[in-house]
Amino acid sequence: MLALDSARWRTAWDEVMAGFVPGLASLEGAIGTATESVLGRSPTRVLDLGGGPGVLATRMAERWPEARVTMIDIDPVLLALARGGVPDAVTVLDADLGEPDWTGTAGDGYDLATAVMTVHYLRPERIRALYRSCHRALNPGGLLVVADLMPDDGLPFVSAALNPAPGEAAAELAWAQWWGEVASAFDDLMASRAEVFRDRPAANFAGSVAWHVAAARAAGFSEAGLLWRDGRHAALVALA
Repeated sequence: MLALDSARWRTAWDEVMAGFVPGLASLEGAIGTATESVLGRSPTRVLDLGGGPGVLATRMAERWPEARVTMIDIDPVLLALARGGVPDAVTVLDADLGEPDWTGTAGDGYDLATAVMTVHYLRPERIRALYRSCHRALNPGGLLVVADLMPDDGLPFVSAALNPAPGEAAAELAWAQWWGEVASAFDDLMASRAEVFRDRPAANFAGSVAWHVAAARAAGFSEAGLLWRDGRHAALVALA
């Protein structure tokens, strides 16, 4: 049943994410253009962190048909949807990005690592550790792209849950509706999900671009800066 419904749920997820992240298509285009420009070729191995149901991983596999794409998530519902819908070129892994051993599962040798609307779930010290792990997982000259809430307001960080921007209330409603429908359809997976997240308090961390640049440089990336911005959302790009 899940495999048959995967395409529908993943399409609805994509629509919800477009409400959360203005200009999502332009972000994905910027990731592709920057990667090809810096590498001088298409990437051969791509790592998508917190890839959810595998929508971005699928589109990167379509853009770069010769690449092997690996996506990581911890949510049992989203992992099941990904496994029911991604193409053969995408490998789906279950690992906790908040723990250092995820790199043992993912391996190394990647040309590109992406994290879209993922790091705000982690506490600041875990984000710094994630950047260090990404640096080890990437080939020299590889790219890390992190897109999330990054309000460039001069503050070291703000809570992602505070001061919602216009239009975000509608996105929150769509998000709640999506999960409500999933919950009614997949009781067993939702029970597993509750167990996974039972003792994991939400971080709701949204560091400024400057904060992320400093964290990436401290993790060993030789260059880091702003790749893309749309309102309060921005993308960091860092060169290994």
